[in-house]
Amino acid sequence: MKRIFLIGYMGAGKTTIGRELAKELNLDFIDLDHFIQARFQKTVNQLFQDAGESEFRNIEKKMLREVGEFENVIISAGGGTPCFFDNMEYMNQSGTTVYLKASADILSARLNINKDKRPLIKDKNEEELNAFIIDSLCKREPFYSQAIVVFETGTVETKEDIDQLVQQLIKKI
Repeated sequence: MKRIFLIGYMGAGKTTIGRELAKELNLDFIDLDHFIQARFQKTVNQLFQDAGESEFRNIEKKMLREVGEFENVIISAGGGTPCFFDNMEYMNQSGTTVYLKASADILSARLNINKDKRPLIKDKNEEELNAFIIDSLCKREPFYSQAIVVFETGTVETKEDIDQLVQQLIKKI
């Protein structure tokens, strides 16, 4: 039985790398945000707006516990998931946690391209975005660094980059 939790900041590649890693290891892939959206028939943004962050985090915790019971799966957790309740401890006890780590500059470049899809950053210019990411990473790093495996993602621009990262990650887990 294999259960791998991918954690990291938005834009770190949890979904992209997670899907390819799941294919390579012949495991199921679950994006926690998509799982929540399918269950509640609302986007994460809508849930945030309708219920508030506190209630969303309660929902997220319950859904994490649900998917955390699945076997032979790679679970991509939301960027904030490890930072609330005892979620990080739960994931470490339930499987292998992998922190997909990227620098603020790399994250900023990736997120600036499609920031319209992300309500927390959609109205920020490049400078504001970079400052926001640096601040958020400082707050989240104590949680992220509790992962069993810390894996630097570096450049993820081409299919070859992704394939290479997946092969390197397989050796670490």
